[in-house]
Amino acid sequence: MTGAMSESRTPDTSGMPDWEKRFRAPRVSLPDWAEDAPHRSLFVSNATGTYELYAWDRATGEQRQATARPNGTTSGVLSPDGAWIWWFDDKDGDEFGVWRRQPFTGGADEPAVPGLAPSYPAGLALARDGRTAVVGRSTDEDGTTIHLARAGEEPVEIYRHRESAGVGDISHDGSLLVIEHTEHGDAMHAALRVLRPDGTPVAELDDTKGGTEELGLEVLGFAPVEGDNRLLVGHQRRGRWEPLVWDVVSGEETDLALELPGDVAAEWYPDGSGLLIVHSFEARSELFRYDLASRELTCVPTPPGSVSGATARPDGSVEYLWSSAAEPPAVRSTSGGVVLDPPGMACPPSVPVEDVWVEGPGGRVHALVQKPAGATGPLPTVFDLHGGPTWHDSDSFAAGPAAWVDHGYAVIRVNYRGSTGYGRAWTDALKHRVGLIELEDVAAVRDWAVSSGLADPARLVLTGASWGGYLTLLGLGTQPDAWAVGIAVVPVADYVTAYHDEMEALKAMDRTLLGGTPEEVPERFEASSPLTYVDRVKAPVYISAGVNDPRCPIRQIDNYVKRLESRGATHEVYRYDAGHGSLVADERIKQVSLELDFAKRHLSA
Repeated sequence: MTGAMSESRTPDTSGMPDWEKRFRAPRVSLPDWAEDAPHRSLFVSNATGTYELYAWDRATGEQRQATARPNGTTSGVLSPDGAWIWWFDDKDGDEFGVWRRQPFTGGADEPAVPGLAPSYPAGLALARDGRTAVVGRSTDEDGTTIHLARAGEEPVEIYRHRESAGVGDISHDGSLLVIEHTEHGDAMHAALRVLRPDGTPVAELDDTKGGTEELGLEVLGFAPVEGDNRLLVGHQRRGRWEPLVWDVVSGEETDLALELPGDVAAEWYPDGSGLLIVHSFEARSELFRYDLASRELTCVPTPPGSVSGATARPDGSVEYLWSSAAEPPAVRSTSGGVVLDPPGMACPPSVPVEDVWVEGPGGRVHALVQKPAGATGPLPTVFDLHGGPTWHDSDSFAAGPAAWVDHGYAVIRVNYRGSTGYGRAWTDALKHRVGLIELEDVAAVRDWAVSSGLADPARLVLTGASWGGYLTLLGLGTQPDAWAVGIAVVPVADYVTAYHDEMEALKAMDRTLLGGTPEEVPERFEASSPLTYVDRVKAPVYISAGVNDPRCPIRQIDNYVKRLESRGATHEVYRYDAGHGSLVADERIKQVSLELDFAKRHLSA
């Protein structure tokens, strides 16, 4: 499957509104690059109107489209030698499939590991020898299995457990590999285990033991140096995500103690001498270089806004994907200029966000507010709730909120309890009264928005996707007088049925959040399920759902809709042939058009 980016679709833009252009304008991800062939890169772009993988030879400048599927492709990895592109091939967006691969220079796809049956992916690590892969799989029947696969040999299972786990990384020389696991039963806080390729255990790092606090770890990567046993690890020991360096053979841990107030992610510089630091705090992010020898932290200048990805190149430069709420994303470099600029129409800008802090029942709640330039309230206002739930809205570019602003709405995005970037206690608070505690924070911000004169209380829209869609339906039922319209995208609607139908990794997360299965803690599932409150809903409800969604399956949405139908409640449902969202621009534009139209009809009624 080949094709140059220059061949991307160029629709007629005459008369096209800016909100639609933002969805159609070509975008690119931060390019990944091959460790031993850094001139070879892989990135994702929607240049054809559908997000697909692209190969980029920086030495020649040639770019070619590597995948072409009706529902798009975003999961791909370059082999360290740059010879192969691995990509995950699922069916119709259901996330259940197999890894395939094709030569970087082009050619036919082939099964990457012929001996492995389809599954949900649970991590992938490719060794530098060009023939060894560590493949993680998850199925409802087996839980998680991890396999060592060598070219020309049958894959060998080296790990199995009912609880969720995943492949973390493989060392530079291929002698060690690390997995993240939740054998202790807490799917939100992983422990780490280092293994030899034959599955023999080498070391364990587990912050869930020995205390009353629930702490988790994450793999950030082995040092990119031959024979180096250092592993970069993310930890939460001081109430936020920070990195440490762990020598997995000697057991020595080096705590970096960076003294930055927000969550810190890191990756190695290619020579192993330092770390590229991404610091996320209160909805914005910044970059630093940390020198391991001198322990000096040096700022890597970036504009105000959000860095959604960054990588250090062998020449010492840093490439990063940056945007703000007002300015579209761009891949930039510290060596100067834009690294990768897709062809086609330019993406129209939007308006900046304003920061608002509101006193809530669990502490100060941070909200990001956008409104039409020059507008004064009270305005029709959209509360757009993020998914995750362990995620956060940031000062970054988003076409959806910008579309509402273009149509005269104020948009408020709330980083409720459960959001990341405000400390571990704020994130972990969602495990108490799931769904309801987040909506307490939304209610506090709603009260501020009305009392401040920004929002018209008679024209308030509650919306969100995934966990945000779940909170939308739950909010319509538990706060029925607060909202004029509800728009739920790929939501959880019937929590019990959703649990039984969803992919295994999400079942594990729900058991952690709610303290057990629906059979073990039925009262908690009932209290947190939108279906429990469906008869209280007063506002018109719009629901969109992917019929192949493994995360928020269609049957539980149908159950909720039947209850709305039984009482003659005003509602509309849009079902589309994909999974948990769409990677196709035409489909996304259609969905947003339907949402805008639904709100307009019912707010003006």
